[in-house]
Amino acid sequence: MAFLEQGTTPFTALKWFGTVTGVIGALVLALNIPISGWGWVLFGVSSLCWTIAGAVMRDYSLVVLQSAFLIVDIIGVWRWLIV
Repeated sequence: MAFLEQGTTPFTALKWFGTVTGVIGALVLALNIPISGWGWVLFGVSSLCWTIAGAVMRDYSLVVLQSAFLIVDIIGVWRWLIV
């Protein structure tokens, strides 16, 4: 995955996409509107982006943190959208 090396445009885009989806996910959940469950999906996308970014940067504490958040996001999707 050479295109995801640090300093490349795709890598920067991945980090920004992770940031934007995380912020929008938080806002959607905080608004407590009928589509709020989709905030968990956005959080999941954000966590996945940041897990990949952490792996590329070899920042394993970030990988562990975002992997844990991804598990929580999957539980959120399950509880809010599936069950």
